[in-house]
Amino acid sequence: MKNEKNNPIRVLVVDNNPNYTAKLAKHFSSHAVIKVVKTITDGTEALDYILSNTSDFDLIVMDLILPQTDGLTILSKMKDQKITKKVIITTSYKKDYTINMANMYDISYYMLKPLSFLALETHILELANQDFVKTKELSETDKKVHVAISKLLHELGIPSHIKGYIYVRECIFLFYKHAEYYAGITKEIYPEVAFRYATTASRVERAIRHAIEVSWARGDYSLMEEIFGNSVAFDKTKPTNAEFIATLADRLKFDNKFIHI
Repeated sequence: MKNEKNNPIRVLVVDNNPNYTAKLAKHFSSHAVIKVVKTITDGTEALDYILSNTSDFDLIVMDLILPQTDGLTILSKMKDQKITKKVIITTSYKKDYTINMANMYDISYYMLKPLSFLALETHILELANQDFVKTKELSETDKKVHVAISKLLHELGIPSHIKGYIYVRECIFLFYKHAEYYAGITKEIYPEVAFRYATTASRVERAIRHAIEVSWARGDYSLMEEIFGNSVAFDKTKPTNAEFIATLADRLKFDNKFIHI
């Protein structure tokens, strides 16, 4: 999904509310970069279109609550067919179980309605920028690392719809591959993540700090004590961003035998 000159980001919108899809399409109708190529309000129709027209769109903006075929089923069928398009979920459904299920399909964002089209626009452009700076597709091993990191973050209570989630996931991934960055995490990893997501290093740092605070408030305490108990005083203070990133990267190295980079 590269945002190259004269090459717009083609978006497929799937939502059961025709008024919403019409407003969204109108919002982006004169956008210089983002183009809504089609809107669909029925899940079965959406699935048929996705399976048959994969070259016609770059990104899917989709609700989970759809007539005929729900969004989770669509994500499952896409995975079965190895369709790896970027997906942004926009829904009012916020049960933790459903959010976790959606994230098992490696969606890019989970956005809760009501939402602003400006926020949606920002995320679409962030994803385009991320792909633009990538030099190659992720290997199968790297994809497994991302899934393992996502699973661990979910267990620690970090919801995927907050900005810090995707930033900390990327930081852990980079640290896993390049442990030598630890001494200069603010100088190396934060700027790299900021560049990929069209933001600043300071915003990345603040968002990760917020994600850690959320984790400490709603995560699995026994798991957190197990992971961080030897590196921080669990009952007194939260780990620093660097401690959090480094500790989880080390945890993955010990827990996932399939990861060898």
